[in-house]
Amino acid sequence: MLKYGLFAVLIVITAAVSGAQAQSKKGPNGGIVVTTEGHPIEFLLKGQELVFYLGDDDGSPLQTKGMTGRATIQDGAKTATVTLQPAAPNMMTGKVPAPLGAKARVVLSGTFREGSHTHTLTARYVTE
Repeated sequence: MLKYGLFAVLIVITAAVSGAQAQSKKGPNGGIVVTTEGHPIEFLLKGQELVFYLGDDDGSPLQTKGMTGRATIQDGAKTATVTLQPAAPNMMTGKVPAPLGAKARVVLSGTFREGSHTHTLTARYVTE
């Protein structure tokens, strides 16, 4: 019985880790793309502005109207949370209080609703 319990735990851990893939490629806007839950999400840092471009399962732009989100940033020993706002047509944006250094970690957490279905997305990035 213990063997089956350990197997179940291994499956859950594997599924959780595969939810947000590693940074893999550059997007059409020159940012880093991570695919999570089938949605490509491109991250750009423009000065002190965070910009996330969200794509639907088929790669088309995902409407962000009504979406809520935040970015948690760890830069050296400092941690900050930035509330993100939807911007037409498929962006979530926010401003960081100070410029970010190289290798800062940025985690996007967003929620949107499609009819009666609620979808939560999480994507992790490291600045260059």
